[in-house]
Amino acid sequence: MKTSPWFVLGVAFAAACGSAPDSSPMAGMTAEEHARMMAGGTQGGMDSVGAVLRQPVHLSAEQERALGVVYTTVSRDPVLREIRTVGEVRAPETGLSEITTKIGGWVEALAVNATGERVTRGLPLITLYSPTLVAAQEELLTAARLVAALDTSAGEGLRSARAMLEAARRRLAWWDIPEPWVAEVERSGEVQRTIILPSPVTGVVLDKPVSVGQQVTPGMVLYRVADLSTVWVEGDVFEQDLRFVRAGMDTHVEVSAYPGEHLMGRVGFIFPTLDADSRTNRVRVILPNQDGRLKPGMFATIFLDAPLGRSLMVPMSAVIITGERNLVFVRDADGMLTPRTVVLGVRAGNRVEILEGLAEGETVVRSANFLVDAESRLADTDAGMPGMQHGVTSPPDTTHTGPGAHDD
Repeated sequence: MKTSPWFVLGVAFAAACGSAPDSSPMAGMTAEEHARMMAGGTQGGMDSVGAVLRQPVHLSAEQERALGVVYTTVSRDPVLREIRTVGEVRAPETGLSEITTKIGGWVEALAVNATGERVTRGLPLITLYSPTLVAAQEELLTAARLVAALDTSAGEGLRSARAMLEAARRRLAWWDIPEPWVAEVERSGEVQRTIILPSPVTGVVLDKPVSVGQQVTPGMVLYRVADLSTVWVEGDVFEQDLRFVRAGMDTHVEVSAYPGEHLMGRVGFIFPTLDADSRTNRVRVILPNQDGRLKPGMFATIFLDAPLGRSLMVPMSAVIITGERNLVFVRDADGMLTPRTVVLGVRAGNRVEILEGLAEGETVVRSANFLVDAESRLADTDAGMPGMQHGVTSPPDTTHTGPGAHDD
């Protein structure tokens, strides 16, 4: 008997909604049948709304075509858990520097005079006039002249003069005065009124509190500089995903400024505390940024790929989640579709791990399983689709050639 697809959908809809009172699965049920239904089992069982037991069913090739049934094979595949979260690009704390001076004085010129400019280690930064430095130069030159004036026969006097010279040189070194500049003062024998202080770091100026003409004191912050050759991207990972994240794992990041580009980095740090309100844990990703395209403050999407080994996998569409249990319909060699309870593991994309209930190589229904499930639940009420075979009431059709069979 040929079954209309519209009739099939109508029967499935009525079974799912339970709109017909006289077709209730509980009507006319004996105490023994009710107890059997409540007991359930690995093959068949009661669903989350108290429906009838699911029974094995057999579909002919014509019925499979009408329902659009597609099968897939249970396989053991690598499991890659993808964790996605949003984050923000930050300047790395390890690359932040405050440029100060160890001598007081007045700023006469600035080689870098605006925030956002790039500074390079060793290049000129500030021209400073310092009376303290002038006095230190005079002491240096006095000690140098004294050493030059004494000969080796001076004995203790020469040793004292040399000690004074070394002390003067050491004081300038502790003030971070460049050694070539000190050597030039000694060679020329002249006191330099100003000194050009070089930058001690390479980076981008984030803040410039100093101005030309300003008096500065030892320890005063002149520039705040960040080395952005490497940046941090920080985001929050949900508590249930935290066990898949570890320091050192590879990750990739996307930013809206450069759509389609995958920027590779690694997890550098997992914060030691959990946010009690959001139930998330902050994770830090380290990204190279040699070209300087990543700017602090940019929003980013973080993708963490955690390999979990090889496990039994099926498409998520093959699983019927009833609320109390998870079911799949397994097809045996005779074409019988048997409902079976499975235990799910982690979900990876559109596939899910099977911890219990299936074996590698078994064939399960991948699509249209909700229609097969409706027919399985109608089996005990004798309201199944015309031409359907249930349980083992008759030999099944073993000439299955339905489209999409075993299509993964």
